[in-house]
Amino acid sequence: MIVALAIEDVLLEAGCVVVGPVGTLSAALALARQEVVDAAVLDINLDGEKSFPVAEELRRRNIPVVFTTGYGESTLPEQWRSLPHICKPFRVEQLVQLLQEVCNR
Repeated sequence: MIVALAIEDVLLEAGCVVVGPVGTLSAALALARQEVVDAAVLDINLDGEKSFPVAEELRRRNIPVVFTTGYGESTLPEQWRSLPHICKPFRVEQLVQLLQEVCNR
């Protein structure tokens, strides 16, 4: 959660409006179903559960997703590998740039 809060600070400094962060799948699903957002940053691992159901909900709503993972690209299931993703450790500037790219598509 400390990393999520640090990312939140950087995104706020970049001019983003941040919804969250949340640390559980159920909380993330609730936000994905209710909030109006331009894009989402999802850690693949949310307290031991995979965030793919959240990505599916956001995909259904045509909201772009950027995955973050500390496990490497090879751990992404094939159906999610085409989505933008960034492996930890990363520089926050890389994340901001990736978010800008997905929002401009």
